[in-house]
Amino acid sequence: MPAISRDEVAHLARLSRLALSDAELDQFAGQLDSILSHVKSIAEVAAVDVPATAAPNPANNVFRADEVRPCLTPEQALSGAPAAEEQRFKVPQILGEGE
Repeated sequence: MPAISRDEVAHLARLSRLALSDAELDQFAGQLDSILSHVKSIAEVAAVDVPATAAPNPANNVFRADEVRPCLTPEQALSGAPAAEEQRFKVPQILGEGE
């Protein structure tokens, strides 16, 4: 027995304000029935003693040590810039002052 009927799909379409043809109703009824049967099979596998997870492999936050490393000086970083001002890249304004 299908999990969702063609009439239920038509009802959902009306609630969603979707105009579906007879062919679309048949197509979506089959697709939704397939989706609902897959969800049912997954629900049967899930057990009370199995904790919910967002990912199959547990992962801890992995952070590298925050160490100072050699990097560019402001002068080196700005050396190829077409315009610079107060050790910053200078770009054309694209929004008005009040925005």
